[in-house]
Amino acid sequence: MASYLNTENIKRSGEGVEYHPLRPFLPENAKVLFLGSFPPQRKRWCMDFYYPNFINDHWRIQGEIFFGDRNHFVDVTAKCFKMDEIVAFCEERGLAFFDTSTAVRRLKDNAADQFLEVVEPTDIPALLCHLPHCRAIVTTGEKATQTVCASLHLPVIPKVNEAITIVSPLLLYRLPSSSRAYPLSFDKKVEAYRKMAEKVGLI
Repeated sequence: MASYLNTENIKRSGEGVEYHPLRPFLPENAKVLFLGSFPPQRKRWCMDFYYPNFINDHWRIQGEIFFGDRNHFVDVTAKCFKMDEIVAFCEERGLAFFDTSTAVRRLKDNAADQFLEVVEPTDIPALLCHLPHCRAIVTTGEKATQTVCASLHLPVIPKVNEAITIVSPLLLYRLPSSSRAYPLSFDKKVEAYRKMAEKVGLI
């Protein structure tokens, strides 16, 4: 199994500042770059990849959209995600992942965005240099969306399920959070993510 951990960042995290523990996942054929805010604490991970919290529904949403099975990427018995299958799927379909912050402070002992202080925002144009076929940056939360808009000096912050043009044909597309704390049904989230996938040519 390949490792996507950034061990140097893990080592230098300390004194209240956490550096991003994962390397950017940037398949050259990627049409979509998913940008969240920052990974949850390691104690909440079930794999060393993006959206690692077992009670986050991102990979269940993808399973339902592309395979008609919310548990396609879920090892129900082990209560973890099937990381190798997820990575292969993302490479095949062209899905890239990172977050909008490379360093943060957690103001409380949880993963809530409202308690994350951005210390270093991500250099988003540098990520896009590795993604010549990217059609959309997709954010999955309010803080991620605000950070992208500030970093790229965009005058408008899109609402949930709304897309705005960054530089044609590149879109910024805001989706509902896949966290179960976000008050929207699983089926409604699937519908929103499916519409985005159709819009950018993933399906």
